[in-house]
Amino acid sequence: MILLNIPGFGDFMLQNLVLDFNGTLAMDGKLLPGVKAALKKLSDHVLVHVVTADTFCSVAQQIGGTRCQLAVISSDAPADESKAQFVRSLGAETVAAIGNGRNDALMLQEAAVGIAVMQQEGASARTLASADVVIGDILRAFELLLEPRRLVATLRN
Repeated sequence: MILLNIPGFGDFMLQNLVLDFNGTLAMDGKLLPGVKAALKKLSDHVLVHVVTADTFCSVAQQIGGTRCQLAVISSDAPADESKAQFVRSLGAETVAAIGNGRNDALMLQEAAVGIAVMQQEGASARTLASADVVIGDILRAFELLLEPRRLVATLRN
């Protein structure tokens, strides 16, 4: 669990981390360098969920050896609403979410803490506007969660 006490923003007991895959953890279906080790470290503190349409059909293999839970969303429903519903199903107040794509915007809005990353694929303007924090890469986003005072410094009022 990650405890956050952010003046003017709220108190949270984060138990879940919900992550987009492509553009967030991976590029072209392959994990970015350092991500697998970081996922293992984060799994010591929170339940890590990867929510994806699995565009490249590679996610299960790529996150193998971690304790991440994989949730592949159906193409039958809008991806943004499916991801937001997944966050709600966990109890949004216990969730930090990280994403970059347009279909991540609602997920970031629903989560107690929404973090947008802007890496090689860029980030949707809609998602940037929906985030509580915008950061340059996924490993730095993970550092915010592992060193919560950094989030406090950014989000306090």
